[in-house]
Amino acid sequence: MAIACPSLSYPIRTKLRHSSKPDSIFILSIRMRHSNITSPTRTPEGTADSAAVYRVPDLDSEEIERISEQTAERCSCQGLQRIGKGTAIVWFRNDLRVLDNEALYQAWTGSESVLPVYCLDPRLFGTTHFFGFQKTGGLRAQFILECLADLKRNLRKRGLDLLVQNGKPEEILPTLAESIEAHTVYAHKETCTEELNVERLVKNGLRRVMLPSSSGQSNPNLQLIWGHTMYHLNDLPFDTGSLPNIYTQFRKSVESNCTVRDCIKIPASLGPAPSSIKEWGFVPSVDQLRLQQQEVSKGMKFLGGESAALSRVYEYFWKKDLLRVYKHTRNGLVGPDYSTKFSPWLASGCLSPRLVYKEVKRYEKQRQANESTYWVLFELIWRDYFRFLSIKCGNSLFQLGGPRKVESQWSQDRNLFESWRDGRTGYPLIDANMKELSTTGFMSNRGRQIACSFLVRDMGIDWRMGAEWFETCLLDYDPCSNYGNWTYGTGVGNDPREDRYFSIPKQAQNYDPEGEYVAYWLPELRALSKDRRNFPGNLYINKIVPLKFGNNTGHGPPFRGRQTKGDRRR
Repeated sequence: MAIACPSLSYPIRTKLRHSSKPDSIFILSIRMRHSNITSPTRTPEGTADSAAVYRVPDLDSEEIERISEQTAERCSCQGLQRIGKGTAIVWFRNDLRVLDNEALYQAWTGSESVLPVYCLDPRLFGTTHFFGFQKTGGLRAQFILECLADLKRNLRKRGLDLLVQNGKPEEILPTLAESIEAHTVYAHKETCTEELNVERLVKNGLRRVMLPSSSGQSNPNLQLIWGHTMYHLNDLPFDTGSLPNIYTQFRKSVESNCTVRDCIKIPASLGPAPSSIKEWGFVPSVDQLRLQQQEVSKGMKFLGGESAALSRVYEYFWKKDLLRVYKHTRNGLVGPDYSTKFSPWLASGCLSPRLVYKEVKRYEKQRQANESTYWVLFELIWRDYFRFLSIKCGNSLFQLGGPRKVESQWSQDRNLFESWRDGRTGYPLIDANMKELSTTGFMSNRGRQIACSFLVRDMGIDWRMGAEWFETCLLDYDPCSNYGNWTYGTGVGNDPREDRYFSIPKQAQNYDPEGEYVAYWLPELRALSKDRRNFPGNLYINKIVPLKFGNNTGHGPPFRGRQTKGDRRR
């Protein structure tokens, strides 16, 4: 029986009612899309052209294609054999890649034909639970659509395609399983409430499907596979209930007792797909999702997809040789090359953390091993930690008091919050970071720490408002890292150490001493002398609140109060 993809009717956003936590076409070719963005004007080191758009990766389409193919060759194996029968479904979620994709591999080995499926779940485009912000902003939506288009292309190269369906997975997947008589739906397992709830609904839906079998009738299975971390869940030296409350203890334990597993080798050909699938659907535009299209006018423009992710790894590690200095540049603020910028592709699953690990080790063998090469892995362990922590903490990660159930009085003053959100606080370093976030969907690690500290420590605003706004905007949003970082920075996380305060004057003096970053995002400050750009006094808008510690008038006198270094990476 031929199965056609139903017409896509794109959802109107509605507010979800989860009780436990916040609701968590490629119309142009890559070459055409690249042609709309020019390489940034080359400026003296330490400065930034105020009109520059930085492509990430900054490679043309032919080079991206070449790097993708070369990486795929290294991660493929010709001698693999299938051992299964019948048809399997691969349910793509936040794992939008072909390489090192164990769900895809197991579906291939356990069947004779594979149907890859992605569901455009309307809940992803609804509103956040507590404050009703848009769950997925236009920039992240565009990035995800580019990821899907690239996944479609890469699957086609291996004899498959991606069936794009509009609707809830618990409705789509059981219907498909029944229609093509799929014995198993393979997917990567998630850890947070909304995602777990969808898994439960899909499993219940599959139980209602009866398929013919040699023993009578049977239900399709939902096979969930762990695949989002560098270290595997089953290899930890403790269960998640005993996960250390302090990152350093966790890191030392896994480094001493665990080994990073090898990447999963994928066969050169993954076909065939079920012959009954005649129409594969299409990847819609942002407008068709009823979201507002947003063009990146300055700052970094990330290209979505596995091909772009692999190209960025090549560009950063091998072409520009920046891995060797990562630890010394990672706290930068301007341009694409002060840090790896892998996080948007890691969050969408276009890039496997194990593949990054293997590339670091290859670099160390072929070029050099130093503190910087280790520090990239250090940051990936942080990412693992927040993923495992979400299992231990459950819904408390999203509640006002956090995992430690801290009782504090927080304001939900909308005017104050909107001044922070829109970059109108009167503090150039805060305003510049918030404008970068809304313009590009990215903010540096240093900027995130400073913005969090200012919102909760200086403004006294409910931290969940900040976390939900980041959920809206960030290209690299995932609930584990986002809410893990916010609870940590706010002092309500499982780590008992509290009151991490970031002094705005101190941070400006340390990380933007000549005001290049604030002048880039706030052009009205560029005419000021470099030492005045972060401390413009009456030459800038009025400050919305005084700082909790220190006085930041004039040229930024010494900070008096507790200053934390903070070592949070994204």
